Amino acid sequence: MKLIAALACSAALFAVPALAQSQVPADLTTMPPVSDDYHPATTAWGDPDLRGTWPINDIADLPVNRPDRFGDRFWKTPEEIAAEQGRVETLEEAYKAEEEDATIGLGHWIEYTAGVTRTSMVVSPANGRLPAWTDEGRRRSALMRSSWIIGQTYDWTDDFDTYDRCITRGFPAAMYPARYNNGIRIFQSPGTVAIQIEMLGMRVIPVGEGGHWPAAVTGWYGSSRGRWIDHNTLEVETTNLKTGASVFSNGTGGVPINNTTPVSEQARVVERFSMVGPNTITYEMTYEDPIVWTAPFTLRVDWTRDDSYEIFEYACHEGNVQLRGYITSDRVRREDEYRRGRMLEPVDPNTGPPPAMDPAAGGLRRRD
Repeated sequence: MKLIAALACSAALFAVPALAQSQVPADLTTMPPVSDDYHPATTAWGDPDLRGTWPINDIADLPVNRPDRFGDRFWKTPEEIAAEQGRVETLEEAYKAEEEDATIGLGHWIEYTAGVTRTSMVVSPANGRLPAWTDEGRRRSALMRSSWIIGQTYDWTDDFDTYDRCITRGFPAAMYPARYNNGIRIFQSPGTVAIQIEMLGMRVIPVGEGGHWPAAVTGWYGSSRGRWIDHNTLEVETTNLKTGASVFSNGTGGVPINNTTPVSEQARVVERFSMVGPNTITYEMTYEDPIVWTAPFTLRVDWTRDDSYEIFEYACHEGNVQLRGYITSDRVRREDEYRRGRMLEPVDPNTGPPPAMDPAAGGLRRRD
């Protein structure tokens, strides 16, 4: 997984599709409301028809948080857009020979679009940045474990996050682009909308009457209930989220690092899926969790239909045995630390968890 991540960090060095375009308003500091002009086709039972495949590779380079260089702008300038488009075309040309010879290989596996016209996914607060965490949010984050934390040791499976363990990327993290496997497919039947997420998950959303689960029942994707509003929008409220996963995952740009953004028992998410054209859904998500965040926030992105996109089985890391390698190699490393006199007790690499290290000797630290 880490090798793939390292390669993905340089994904812009591979051939990429053309720049994703959105209509840019004259005032770059304003975000127009979601359009309700379009009247989508309906299903045989009369609901707006959202069915299709909506890969989100084309927004993979759009950060959640707005970079400081864009100031108070929601949108890039025409010059910035043109420069970005030129960079994309240059990259495409540079790898044309490899593509023709079928030697580009991994580059296509981890490619994503190099740019978009927006400056961030966050549209509220207006500064385009996520609000601060509460003191309790920071405390909970510090207790979370993940292989993405530099210097962390691995004693057992609970030292890894749910993404490491191939359980879930988290919610709403799974609804935003990662470095690869960004397919989303929507199915509908009377009273139900199902969302297939290429990387780890399927959401089944009852639409219409019915309340949420009892408070004692939780899930990684929570209890979701939908309703149709206006003539083109599905609104979904999600509660009962299981704590332990991260709100955002490292595969998405411009998010808090380390996959340690905590979810509390008070987290609530409202999503709106609005058909604004025959091939475009505006996806808007408002997140609130007063235990972790000092204020609610809203993200908005556009999804583009591509029914030719193929979704294959997602196998996570090969054989799902990567955690074993992390744990056993860490124990071997600790045994080496003991041999060099930097640990209080010896470590058997075949058992665990290992004993505490001696901070006074400068050895690697394990958690209390």
